[in-house]
Amino acid sequence: MKVAMIEDDIELAEILSEYLKKYGIDVTNFDDPYVAISAMRIEDFDALILDLTLPEMDGLDILKKIREFSDIPVIISSARSDLSDKVIGLELGADDYLPKPYDPKELEARLKAITRRRTKPPKEPDFKIYKNRREIHFKSKPLHLTPAEYEVLGYLIEHQNQPVDREELLYACENLSENASEKTIDVIISRIRQKIGDEPKNPRYIQSVRGIGYKFVP
Repeated sequence: MKVAMIEDDIELAEILSEYLKKYGIDVTNFDDPYVAISAMRIEDFDALILDLTLPEMDGLDILKKIREFSDIPVIISSARSDLSDKVIGLELGADDYLPKPYDPKELEARLKAITRRRTKPPKEPDFKIYKNRREIHFKSKPLHLTPAEYEVLGYLIEHQNQPVDREELLYACENLSENASEKTIDVIISRIRQKIGDEPKNPRYIQSVRGIGYKFVP
């Protein structure tokens, strides 16, 4: 885990950084708010630990600026005990508020908790092949394909992101007649595109590769 911290208490920052490092959390501390904001625009961090009482800029103002360009998980780490600071911080988009002093182990647990909550489940693929039923589902619904269409589309999906020439598709398909030609593949591709709503001039999934054949892009 790669974490940014905005903390002007250098000794505390070092203590927290050393502790978290033992648990696989790499902390980069910034004691200058402006440098921190600039760095966060160009670097990828998994979370931010934000102090509120900082030189040059209040922590709540920093949070406002960061929320203009990032939805990074934020833990406010502050000695300020005013309830309004906590409420405003959460309203501005902080995910958690940890009052100082605290045990570093609690910070570690909270960091892992907020990043776990923010982790999105993997997106379901638009196409799924069910070989035992010889079916291909598109966006969770079965496509009504001829045996040849099933074989062509299935072969392209299994070789996704790779250009596949028409002759290769001819040999891969068992349900084509002996008289089938490369033109036959073009006709089959056209029918498949119709069934999945792929625009022939600007296809999303089955793209033409000039001089070769086709490429499936998931």
